[in-house]
This record gives sequence, structure tokens and C-alpha cells, in this order.
Amino acid sequence: MSPSKPYLLRALHEWISDNGQTPLIVVDAEQEGVEVPFEFVEDGKLVLNVSVSATGDLELGNEHVSFSARFGGTPHSLWIPVASVLGIYSRESGQGMVFPEGDEFDDDAMGDAGGEELNLSIVESSPNDADADPVDAPDVVADRSFDGPVVVQDNDSESPDDDPLPPKPTGTKKPRPSHLKVVK
Repeated sequence: MSPSKPYLLRALHEWISDNGQTPLIVVDAEQEGVEVPFEFVEDGKLVLNVSVSATGDLELGNEHVSFSARFGGTPHSLWIPVASVLGIYSRESGQGMVFPEGDEFDDDAMGDAGGEELNLSIVESSPNDADADPVDAPDVVADRSFDGPVVVQDNDSESPDDDPLPPKPTGTKKPRPSHLKVVK
């Protein structure tokens, strides 16, 4: 599969922007192919505002990030290989993602088990769940034999606060009319 980093970068950029906040990227300015105004680099890193209003011709491509911007009133064209982007976050909230340095992000960390097979198995529900709603389908459990990240969701919790599903509506509400039409 193609590397996921540029897709995550674009998705987070859109999410931060859609929430009315300012997306910033952290760049390793010492990597090969980085074209930025080096007089603003500190400790080999540069934080750049990549909001649509601060950039011209912003391109978040699969191989590079490029745009034009002003630094101290002087226009610059920037070219940043995606591999040199260390993270993206919101200036206002600090929410975002930091990527590991190097190419290991798109290899082992995102599911390429180095040739290892990802084994999935169905966890059977108990006999008391026979009348359960289809939403309460059996869990799928991933068994990985490598040291990559694994997300585990515990659906056997006793606390109602841990229930990932919203409560089912009660009463007999009429459905609201939709403003969408089906066109055949």
C-alpha cells in the first residue's frame, strides 16, 4: 500500500481548518530536499503556518508540501518532502499528530508486519446475547505477532459510561422529513 502519512497530513489539515483553527506543521529542515528560509530554522526544526489564509498555492501532495508565503515581508517559495514533516497540530488547541522520524511510520507502525500475517478471529457472543441488536455484533480481535501499535477496545466493561454506543431512543417520535430527494 502507499504511505499513509500524506493522507493523514491532509486529513488533519482539513479537520483543523474546518474547526476554525490554524494548522501548523513541524518540519525537519535538515533533511535532503527541504527548501525553506533557513534563517528562521531553530535547532534544525521549523514550525510553519499552513492555513489557507497564510499560504499561496498550497499543495499537500503525496510526495511533498509546497506553498508560497511571506517571512518578514519577503516572499518565499517553500518545498517540503512529506518525509521531513514531523507533525501537524492546531495553534489554538495543540491537538494534532506527531509522526515518528524516518520511514518507520509507514512500515511497521501502520500495519505492515514485515511479512507477518494479521490474523483476525471472531469472538463469539454469549447465549444471553441471542436477542441482541445487530449493532452488538461479535467483536473482531486482531492477533499481531510483532511489536507494532495495537488498539484494543474493551466492550466487556461494567460501567455504562464506557459504552461506546449511544443510548437507544425511547418513545415514538416521528422521523423528521428529509430535505434530500431520491433521483432515479
